Amino acid sequence: MVLSLSPCTALFAEAESAEILGEADCTDGDTQQVSPRVPGMISKCLPKAMTKARIPIPRISDFSPATAMPDRWRIVESLGYENNWYDPYHRNTLKADSPIHDDWFFNLSIISDTVFEHRDLPTPVGIQSSANAGDLDLYGGTSQSQLIENLAIELVYYKGDTVFRPPDYEFRFTPVFNYNATKLDEILGVDVNPADGKTRYQDFAGVQAAFIDVHLRNVSDNYDFDSVRFGIQPFNADFRGFLFQENQFGLRFFGTRKNNIIQYNLAWFRRLEKDTNSGLNNIGETPRNDDVFVANLYWQDLLSLGHTTQFTVLYNRNRETTFFYDKNGVIQRPASIGSERPRHYDIAYFGVNSDGHIGRVNLTSAFYYAIGKQENAPFSKEDTDISAYFAAAELSFDQDWIRWRASFLYGSGDKDPYDDLETGFDAIVENPLFAGADTSYWIRQAVPLIGGGKVALSSRNGVLNNLRASKEHGQSNFTNPGTVLLGVGTDFDILPELRISLNANQLWFDNTSSLAVARQQANIAKDIGQDLSVAAIYRPFMSQNIVLRLSYAVLLPGDAYQQLYSDHSQQSVLFNAILTY
Repeated sequence: MVLSLSPCTALFAEAESAEILGEADCTDGDTQQVSPRVPGMISKCLPKAMTKARIPIPRISDFSPATAMPDRWRIVESLGYENNWYDPYHRNTLKADSPIHDDWFFNLSIISDTVFEHRDLPTPVGIQSSANAGDLDLYGGTSQSQLIENLAIELVYYKGDTVFRPPDYEFRFTPVFNYNATKLDEILGVDVNPADGKTRYQDFAGVQAAFIDVHLRNVSDNYDFDSVRFGIQPFNADFRGFLFQENQFGLRFFGTRKNNIIQYNLAWFRRLEKDTNSGLNNIGETPRNDDVFVANLYWQDLLSLGHTTQFTVLYNRNRETTFFYDKNGVIQRPASIGSERPRHYDIAYFGVNSDGHIGRVNLTSAFYYAIGKQENAPFSKEDTDISAYFAAAELSFDQDWIRWRASFLYGSGDKDPYDDLETGFDAIVENPLFAGADTSYWIRQAVPLIGGGKVALSSRNGVLNNLRASKEHGQSNFTNPGTVLLGVGTDFDILPELRISLNANQLWFDNTSSLAVARQQANIAKDIGQDLSVAAIYRPFMSQNIVLRLSYAVLLPGDAYQQLYSDHSQQSVLFNAILTY
C-alpha cells in the first residue's frame, strides 16, 4: 500500500530537504526566509502561506522545571498500598519492603524450631548401679526421649538497593533462645552426678550471628563485587556440609567475577566454645585455640552447563593442650580414649566438590585429601603423620513427581593405632545433607562407644565414625574405623504441600583396628547394619512459613553392631515443626 502526502505536507518535506550551506537565498516573491530558532541550524526558504500556518517551534522557556519522581517504594505508597506489619506477604516495612529512612532497610525474621524425639540408644549402666532389675553390668535401658525448642530472632539492618547488587553495609544479629528436656533410663547419662537422676531440664541463650558486612567495590557493569564480613557468621566449606559447616567468629573476604560465574572465599575463623546441651555458641566462654583458614573457588558451568565445580583448600590449626570438662561434668578435651593425653595438630584439606545437573541427571560429588601432623596420638602417644581420604557422590533423576536417588560415601579408616601414620578421615564440624540426613538413624544419633571411653562412634548429625568426644567440644580424631555407605532413596511429591521420602543405607566400618584396641575386643566385623527411614514433610501453605516433618528410622544390626552392642533393632521417631515469620 502506498501512502500519499497532502500538498502542504509534501511541500514542507521538500523544503526541509532543500538545505544549503550558509543563508538561504529567497529571491522569489512567493517565498520567505525562515531564520532558525536553534543555534547552528540552517535557514530555509518556505512558502509564505506555510510560514503563517505552521506550528511554532517550542522555546526552552516553554518547558516547566523538571519535577523529581519518588522512588519505587514511595510510588507504591501513593497508589494506596498500606503497610501491614504482621503479614509478611503484603507490604511490610519490617520485612524490608520499604526503607525505614533514606535507602536503609530493616528485616525481621522470627523462627521457631521445635523437635520432639523418642529413640532407642545403647546406654551405659552407671557405676553406682542400674535402677532397672535385670540389666547387665555394662548396658542399661535404651529408651530415651528429648524435647528441644529453639527460638531464633534475626535482626538485619542494611543499606542499598539489593535487587542487582550486594548491600553497601549490612549489620546482622541473631540471638537464639533454647529450651531442652531429656529423659533417659539410666543415671549418669544426663550428668556425672548420680543425684541428678535420669532427667535434665535446661535453657540457654546463644548468639549464632553478629557481624558487619561491607561492600568494598564493584568490579564490572554486571555488579561483580568484592565484600568483607567480620564477626560471628554462617559458613559452609562445601555444598553438602561434609567438612566445615558452622556459625563461627571470623573474617571473610568474598566476591564474584565474570558475571557471577566465579565466586570466591578467603576466610579465617576462630572456633567458639559451645553450650553442651543446646549446641549454641557460648560467647561467655573464652574462644577455643582452634583456627580454620579457608580458600575456595566456585566455577559455574565449568564441565557442563548447570553444573558448578568447587575447589577448596582448608587448614586447621589446633593448639588445645589443656583439659576441658563440659557442663555435665564429662571430659571433652582430650577425649577419654587411649592415653587420654592433651594433643594438638595441623591439618590441611584439599578438596574438589561439584553440584548441579548434567542433562537430566543431578550430580553432587565431593573428594578430600587430609594431610598433616599430630603430637601425642591417642593410642601410640607419639608424634604422627596424617594421611586420609574422603569421597562422596549422590546421583538423582527426576521423573515427573518422583526423584530417584543413589548415594555413596567413603571415609578412610586407620589401619594400625600404634604406628606413626594415622589414616582415619575426620572433618572439623560436619553437618551432612546427604543420604537421608538427620532422618537417618545413624546420621542423627550419637552412638556411644560403651566400654571404650566416653566417646561416640559417630557424632550427632554426622556420618563419619570418628570416635570423638562430641561435635560441640571435641577435637578431630584421625585414629578411627572409617565409614563406608551405600544408599538408595526416593522423594515422592504427592501434593504441592506434601512430600514423602524413603531412604535405605547399608553401613560398614572401613577398618576396625582402632575399635579392637579401644574395646579390647578382637575380630570385630565391618558390617554395621541397614539403616531404613521414612519421612513426611508437609507445608500447608506451600511455603516455608510452616514446615512439619514426621520421620521414623530403624537400624537393623549387622555383625559389627551385634558384637559391640546387641542384636536388637534400634528405632527412632522424630517430629519437627518450623514456624517462620
